[in-house]
Parts: sequence; structure tokens; C-alpha cells
Amino acid sequence: MSKQTKDSTFPRRSGELAIVGGRVVPVVGDPIEGGTVLIRDGVIAEVGSRVKISKKAELIDAAGQWVLPGFVEAHGHVGVHEEGNGWAGQDTNEMTDPVGARFRALDAINPADEGFRDALAGGVTSVVVKPGSGNPIGGQTVAVKSWGRMVDEMVFAQPCSIKSALGENPKRVYGEKKQTPSTRLGVASVIRDALRKAQDYRARRDQAEKDGKPFDRDANSEVLVSVLSGEVPWCQHTHRADDIATALRLADEFGYRLVINHGTEGHLLADVLAERDIPVIIGPLFTSRSKVEVNQRDLRNPGLLAEAGVKIAITTDHPVVPINFLVYQAILSVKEGLDRATALRSITINPAEILGLADRVGSLEAGKDGDVVLWDGDPLEIMSRAQRVIIEGREVYHYDAAGRAGITADPYWTVREDKHR
Repeated sequence: MSKQTKDSTFPRRSGELAIVGGRVVPVVGDPIEGGTVLIRDGVIAEVGSRVKISKKAELIDAAGQWVLPGFVEAHGHVGVHEEGNGWAGQDTNEMTDPVGARFRALDAINPADEGFRDALAGGVTSVVVKPGSGNPIGGQTVAVKSWGRMVDEMVFAQPCSIKSALGENPKRVYGEKKQTPSTRLGVASVIRDALRKAQDYRARRDQAEKDGKPFDRDANSEVLVSVLSGEVPWCQHTHRADDIATALRLADEFGYRLVINHGTEGHLLADVLAERDIPVIIGPLFTSRSKVEVNQRDLRNPGLLAEAGVKIAITTDHPVVPINFLVYQAILSVKEGLDRATALRSITINPAEILGLADRVGSLEAGKDGDVVLWDGDPLEIMSRAQRVIIEGREVYHYDAAGRAGITADPYWTVREDKHR
């Protein structure tokens, strides 16, 4: 089972859309004053200062505005942990089985969750939705766009990674049940046992295929084989330095692609992480020190990691921190020492690269999805606001001077409207 990137069935806007006259910030190149972003059939066709625009193209005048790629949230629970719905909207963790590689966040996402509208208000157009951290192996993550009427139209990578957890959460969940794992050593043992089973499963499966014999499939092992083969990264929830060391140890044993998630004490091992080229999705940063393993939570930590050479992405862990605060976490990290260019990359191209999505999102480049946000100023200035949000060439959100913010295109009616044009 390998990661499937796909052309989403998202209702892309047909024809040409030209965003002209703004300060275009591609992220991967120098800003372009008075630049143009040309989107054709939902895909960026050209970015530059001298772009030929056909007479049929719709124009958006971006004079005085900053034009950026949509932000990428690398670790959120939008749609699976619905806000304000209590038990009915809480589908983050299936805490009845410590090995849940077969569980898919995709199957629990509600596009009507208010978090998706908050994402648009904050300029976030792509979200990697993950199961929670209650299980040693929590399940499959999925990359979706922040607008749509059904998740199948929104998804563009499934599975994006596999979620796993070390530390306090799984030991608390299963300790309260008085079953394994109730300690850190138990959590690591559950992960090892599952991965060893997957190794044996792969050998038996490959031999059966070679011999042309039938083979009983195992849903957990099928997923974990894709991790062992390097096709899908392993997103490891871990805060404390000792748990990060365990994450590194397990990655050495099984050879998978490790991504540290949260990494609250990652700065204590920054040189080790940099030397091994292990990226860190760091955050949430706007929280109290609510438990032992986040005692060293500090807005300086992203800068310390980046300075050591670690590739970072900043996360809200929505709804722990509201997803529209993603850019504010980057702003205050700059205040505490993070380089501005790195801060911008940490919510655009870095998360896209870390999770294998950079062919679709994270920067303004020809061939990528037409996900563009117009800001009334530098987004790394606290008072700047996302004015217009475009996903795959379609404007889906606007904000006006009267203070009214809203969804420009209703996802439940857009397709019908298009058919009747």
C-alpha cells in the first residue's frame, strides 16, 4: 500500500484567472513587484513580471496586496475533532486497539466542521488531517483542501503518512484500562511488535505471490509494509527528548522515514536531528504547559531548531490552537528569533516537502495547484489579513472592509451552478 497522490475531484475553475499587479511572493524565489500569477483550469500556468494574458482571462487586481501560496497545515485534526459538537463530533482516536494502522482519518472528516472555514480565514488552503495520539499506532493521515462538500473531493494524498505516538498519551489511555501499554517501554514494545509482524507478513506475502498461491491479507500489516518500504513517512508524536531518542532508535531498527511531530524538546537534540536530516513539525506553540512533557514549550524553540539546520514546519495541532492562528505562531516565533524567510517556509513549502506534497502545494510555481491567497500586507505582520482565498482557481473566501467575512462559493451549490452556466 503506497501513498496515493491524486488529481482531486475538487471543482476546479475552468478557463483562465490572472491575478495582476500585486507583490507576488512565490516562496521559492524572490518577490516580484507588480507581478502576475496566471491560473489556467485550476493549475498555475505562469508566474512572473511579464506574463501574456489572453483577452478571455478573468482579472483580479491585486495592486497594493501581497500574493502568496496558500498555507499548509502539517498536523491538524480539522473535521475529525469538530468544534462545539462534543461527543458527536469527536472521532480523533479509536482508543480500543493500540495498533490502528488500518484506521483512516479520511473516514471521519466532516467538511462542515467550522475549522475549515477558520482555515480559509487564516489563509490555510491545505491541511494534513491526522488521527490523535491516544494509540501507539494511530492510523493513516490524509492531505485535503480546506473547502469542499465531501471529503472525497477535497483529498489529494492518501495516506499522507502514518501517525504514531510515544510518551504520556498512549501510556495514560491504556494505563487507565490496565492493559498494555501502560508505560513508555510498553508503548515502544507495541510498535516494535507490529513492525516485526509486518516484516514477517511482507516475506510471506511476497513468497505467496512468487508461488502463485492465495494469501490472507492483514489490514494493519499491509499499511505498515508501506512504511517499512519507505513509501509512506512515519509521523511520530513525541515531546520529550528521551522520547525523541526512542523515535530515532525505532527508526534505526526498522529503516523508515521518520518525521518528528511536536518535538517540544527537539532543540535539546537539534544537532542530532540536523545531522540525521530528521524534520520536525513543531507545535502547538500557543498553549499552557499543561503536562510534564511540554514543560519546555517555548516560542524560541523553532528558531533554535532552524538555526541548527533542522527543517521545520509549524503546526497549530488544531483545535488545540485554532488553525487560523497558524501564521501568528510563525510571527511570534520570528519575534523570538526565527528567521523571517524560514518562518514563511515553515507554513508553506517546508510542510509540503516534509510530507511529499510539494508537487502540488507550498509555493507559486507553474504546474502546481492554483491555491493563492491575497493579503492586505505582509502576512508576517500581525495586523495583515487574508482578503481573498483561491483554491484550484476558484475563489472560495473573501473579506471586505465592512468587516464581513464569508465563503464566496458554497461548496454544495458550486458544481450545480457551473453546469447551468
